[in-house]
Amino acid sequence: MAALKSLRSKFRGKFAGFAALALACALFLAASARADEIKVATSGGFTAAYQQLAPQYESSTHNKLVTMFGPSMGTTHDAIPNRLERGEDIDVVILAGPALDDLIKKGKVRADSRVDLVKSYIALAVKAGAPHPDISSVEALKRTLLAAKSIAYSDSASGVYLSTELFPKLGIADQIKGKSKMIPADPVGGVVATGEFEIGFQQISELKPVKGIEIVAPLPPGAQRITVFAAGVPATSKHPEAAKALIEWLASPAAYAAIRKSGLEPANAK
Repeated sequence: MAALKSLRSKFRGKFAGFAALALACALFLAASARADEIKVATSGGFTAAYQQLAPQYESSTHNKLVTMFGPSMGTTHDAIPNRLERGEDIDVVILAGPALDDLIKKGKVRADSRVDLVKSYIALAVKAGAPHPDISSVEALKRTLLAAKSIAYSDSASGVYLSTELFPKLGIADQIKGKSKMIPADPVGGVVATGEFEIGFQQISELKPVKGIEIVAPLPPGAQRITVFAAGVPATSKHPEAAKALIEWLASPAAYAAIRKSGLEPANAK
């Protein structure tokens, strides 16, 4: 009788083990079935924050993020509007707000999906160890631009603002035209670090990761342009619900620490 009870006990133990294993497998398969592969295209302004946040999101949701990078505007092959124009498979776009609004007007991005993520400021950088020019006021900035041997700026939101609005506003566009250059696609900090250009302007979040440069200061009041970077879901997204959930998470307080560390400010923080 005792032997029979022992046999029954062993059988129950093995059965429970099999049941637990089967349940674990079922849960794993269910999670795998629910997991989505979300394709994200982000511009440089949000890249540093995104690279910190993406692994956290993947770990907490088991969704896979496939990421591509490109400027918010411009003529380069990787520019996000050009990617959408070619019909690339993208679920989430993150770029400068005005560029996103333009895509919404063209029907490329769903209007009801737009969410502001961060506020970005433009700063001036020099090669590491070089003297820091004075840009503490609009007049000081003007003097620095006139005195600089060479000036670099981006082909995205910050550079377009500088070349089409700020330089003309300062009345020096013609005077600095021959020594200033728009840098397509690549980080402006790179050409400053090599000494190819004496000073460079770009979003703080795009300058911070570049080695070999020093950020002097943000542009002063009266010259600064705050750019809001926003996210949206392309009309052709294959995973719109998962895309929307990712955007909501990127805009939530869970992302604030990484956003601030990258040199940006959360757009919705109170």
